[in-house]
Amino acid sequence: MDLGLRGQVAVVVGGANGIGKAIAHSFAAEGAKVAVVDRSPDVAAVAAELGPDSLPVVVDVTDYPALQAAAARIESELGPVAHVVVTVGIDSGKGGFPFWNLEPSDWTRVYTVNVQGVVNTAHAFYAPMIERRTGTFLFFSSVAGLTGSQTDPPYSASKAAIVNFTQCAAKDFAPYNIRANAIAPGMVHTPLQQKVYALATAGMPENERPTYEEWCDTKIKRLAPLGRMVDPEEIGAYAAYLASQHARNVTGQVLSVDGGWVMHW
Repeated sequence: MDLGLRGQVAVVVGGANGIGKAIAHSFAAEGAKVAVVDRSPDVAAVAAELGPDSLPVVVDVTDYPALQAAAARIESELGPVAHVVVTVGIDSGKGGFPFWNLEPSDWTRVYTVNVQGVVNTAHAFYAPMIERRTGTFLFFSSVAGLTGSQTDPPYSASKAAIVNFTQCAAKDFAPYNIRANAIAPGMVHTPLQQKVYALATAGMPENERPTYEEWCDTKIKRLAPLGRMVDPEEIGAYAAYLASQHARNVTGQVLSVDGGWVMHW
């Protein structure tokens, strides 16, 4: 299926690895020009993989003036931005069960990156898109943000906030023919999942500790009816589809790509 994205400019924030990198590749495969944005210098390698119609941009989403400058640079070098995807997200690095195992100060950095970083990005890119009266935004929640997961309360709460912001943004953007949606992934093979595994198994005796693969297999079969992990490339395909005109009537929605983990009856 040709998604009609050829020649359009897509910005993938958090594109240096994991889900963001897969999304950057999906847009590039559809012929889009892709700006790969991340605080990691690894964006240069990702952009090189995508080809000449790509631009690596090193910037931290918590630095709003730097994001504004990055948005202006992307428009100048690649052309009018049509699609903005924000995949950035961090965890607290600590486990919950219960939430008071953490200190209030453990929440600050998570919210600054996961929530304020999304808001900063939306502010940095929206104005020209409103003038052109076209475009899409895609933000990232999580099954943790839809279920009140106790694994990492700051992370879960920040991802729930993304659902609400997506709905607010979708309503604000609708008169300008701009759509805003979110994806809530389940268990995806990413560096973040490796960190969750490390936290979950840290207190186990070494002779009883499952391998990462064993832990993932047991957990996903317990929580998701389909019983399988999500590949980053699957998320990339959904991201490109939601940016296309095939999804022109889809806005304010949260797509759970989770093997059936979260079901709303």
